Amino acid sequence: MTDTGARDVQRTVSGSPPERASLPLTRLRNHLLKGHRGRIVGATTQAARHARWCDLPAELAPALAAALRASGRERLYSHQSQAWELARTPRHLVVATPTASGKTLCYNLPVLDAVLSRGHKALYLFPTKALAQDQAAELMALSRAIQAAGGPGVKAFTFDGDTPGDARKAVRTRGDIVLSNPDMLHQAILPHHTKWAQFFEGLAYVVVDELHTYRGVFGSHVANVFRRLRRVCRFYGVQPTFLFTSATIANPAELAERLCGEPVVALTESGAPQGERHLLLWNPPVINPDLGIRASARSQTTRIARAATTLGLKSIIFARSRLMVEVITKYLKDVFDRDPRKPARVLAYRGGYLPSERRRAEQTMRDGAVDLVVSTSALELGVDIGALDVAILNGYPGTIAATWQRLGRAGRRLKPSLGVMVATSDALDQYMMRHPEFFFGASPEQARIHPDQLLILMEHVRCAAFELPFHDGESFGAEDLGEMLGYLRDEGVLQHQGGRWFWIADSYPANAVSLRSVAEGNFVVIETTEGAQRVIAEVDYSSAPGTLYEGAIYMIQSQPYQVERLDWIGRKAFVTRTRADYYTDAIDYTRLKILARFEGRALGQGATAQGEVHLVRRYPGYKKIRYYSHDNVGYGHIDLPDQEMHTTAVWWQIAPQALDRALPDRQQAIDGFLGAAYALHHIAALRAMAEIQDLGRSVGDAQGTWFAVVGNAGRGQLRGPDHQPLEPSAEPRFEPTLFLYDNYPGGVGLSAPLFDDAALLVRDALDLVTHCGCRSGCPACVGPVLQSDETLAVTPRAAAQRVLALLDAVTQPRAWESAADRSDVLSAG
Repeated sequence: MTDTGARDVQRTVSGSPPERASLPLTRLRNHLLKGHRGRIVGATTQAARHARWCDLPAELAPALAAALRASGRERLYSHQSQAWELARTPRHLVVATPTASGKTLCYNLPVLDAVLSRGHKALYLFPTKALAQDQAAELMALSRAIQAAGGPGVKAFTFDGDTPGDARKAVRTRGDIVLSNPDMLHQAILPHHTKWAQFFEGLAYVVVDELHTYRGVFGSHVANVFRRLRRVCRFYGVQPTFLFTSATIANPAELAERLCGEPVVALTESGAPQGERHLLLWNPPVINPDLGIRASARSQTTRIARAATTLGLKSIIFARSRLMVEVITKYLKDVFDRDPRKPARVLAYRGGYLPSERRRAEQTMRDGAVDLVVSTSALELGVDIGALDVAILNGYPGTIAATWQRLGRAGRRLKPSLGVMVATSDALDQYMMRHPEFFFGASPEQARIHPDQLLILMEHVRCAAFELPFHDGESFGAEDLGEMLGYLRDEGVLQHQGGRWFWIADSYPANAVSLRSVAEGNFVVIETTEGAQRVIAEVDYSSAPGTLYEGAIYMIQSQPYQVERLDWIGRKAFVTRTRADYYTDAIDYTRLKILARFEGRALGQGATAQGEVHLVRRYPGYKKIRYYSHDNVGYGHIDLPDQEMHTTAVWWQIAPQALDRALPDRQQAIDGFLGAAYALHHIAALRAMAEIQDLGRSVGDAQGTWFAVVGNAGRGQLRGPDHQPLEPSAEPRFEPTLFLYDNYPGGVGLSAPLFDDAALLVRDALDLVTHCGCRSGCPACVGPVLQSDETLAVTPRAAAQRVLALLDAVTQPRAWESAADRSDVLSAG
């Protein structure tokens, strides 16, 4: 860290009085700042904030007002009072205030008043079952308080996949408030709306919690589900008011409007109090200057967590993958849970655990019975997990909004808190470490959706036609509905009669549409140790190839199980307990072929274009990695079907003659394209305000006849269509293409803005590579480099610089050497 950076850190930290924090928290913060100053590249403090209060509204139902006072709520925060006034107007509303600012009461207050005073009903939608269960418990507590105050009480029921069949009728007919999720609304409520007629006729409010999660492909689907919901509501003569809540994002009103199709008012000023918050940006030290390798974020994360737990503080660690959650949990359990006779102090929480185990874990956290929680983004949302002191992020989550949301999980009960973001060696993490002012000063990202993406829209037109006949002249989205209905008539599923379009097929279209745009059918994990069979976990379809192959080590609460057999057709994985001292990591290869080119333009001495591509992903094998040392101790073979997908992409190519002059050696050219792809991938995720996993990258040729391995498994190695190694000389047509693609079937609209900003992305990527402090290339610029030989004529980093410079319109104002160059590249694909 530079001297200037050190002065900045000292100045920002010294601005908040340490005496406000608890003694153990202050000791931890001082220990990190003084004992590891070289690793702290940025720090800031958010001062404690006093509440702004308003009186309880005089119009509140008397029993509700009495119940609030009995629970100690004599007044409202200012934003809660504003939400009450707007919701009664009624106006569609989004409350986008920080974590733990009391957003729940912003919708519970008008809803409960409407239920008690006017007999109205409400539908609550949450992105996860855990959130619905959490809110149901809070509503039932309020209902009991209302009854104690002489009111009739409120019937609030959850309706999800775990609701027993015999209870579903009672939910439909007796529920005042139904708590569900978009998937159930899509597949179980709207297609059977006639059974819900009584509920729909009284529906006054639709509450949508955690709005910021409805982005990308999921949000695009949900926007269409809401189009169907509003259509069904019009049929029953009601127009419900939408009440949204969100973490702090840059465009809450815009996102809410795109989801519900109506103008929405945004409340973004919080009146809630907040405890003092400290944030540190921690960059692990460099341990191999030649390769630019830093100490692992995992080791630094566990070190900070051990220090916090030793001081008696309660902490949560957020990791970016399920595998990393289990590995970190194992390391911490080896320290704090060595005695099986004592209650566990470390707990893992992630998707894939059985619902009963997740509910038990949530209750354990609320009770304060554990000291350390290790989680994926599953606990990023507003589930009550009790009072925590420290939040540690193992790697940058991908967006600033998600970062603040996770850091906000500590100090939720007005306590002072400490957040530490530990960087990995990834380019995006290192960009944040080199530019802490970007993180501290940046506005949260804008959430993007594309509800009129044709494949998504068509699926929901099918579902809507099943629910209610379409009328001639009716609209549904921005595309030509008449053309789509005519297509469905030609398919034999609709009939046009008397100005209306009727569904005539036997199929049930909602069952075939997943809101996450992945194949149907989760895998169940079945333990067969000692002959007994019991289901211990579930894994979604898209994750299964990389986690449940035969020979894989699958971990639950750090307990390793080995996959003995995988029934791909039956969606079952059979595992047994093991004491293996290693974990496994799958290797995957991706090959793309251009199907259609929508538009393109010249760029430097090359060209860029966007269009539709066909993607094939193969998992040929896996690595065995020993705990602690992380040595590679072996390989295994994976025999699974290829995963195929149609999606959209943006790609870059260089005129062949220009590439030959800059990098005459083919291996150098491949290394250059791989390094450029790595840099562009991370810059694109930052500029598109997307998470890194929303985009994929690949290097190959436009026809898919060869591709280069992306990643550290044989970096730079060419492979053919059969995924077998290919010598460069075996491919006569050498025109490398660099792809960035939407990592969702059909695409979700990311490639179009990337194409628009293609020149800016190239310039930023060139700046990233040029100003990196490594010698030959490293994970902070061009990705992992397997050797650091400065005697090479062209290092991977230098090769990537040459490729990006050829594509940069500023450094290469002379776009083409000849007209032939231009026509060759622009006609590719």
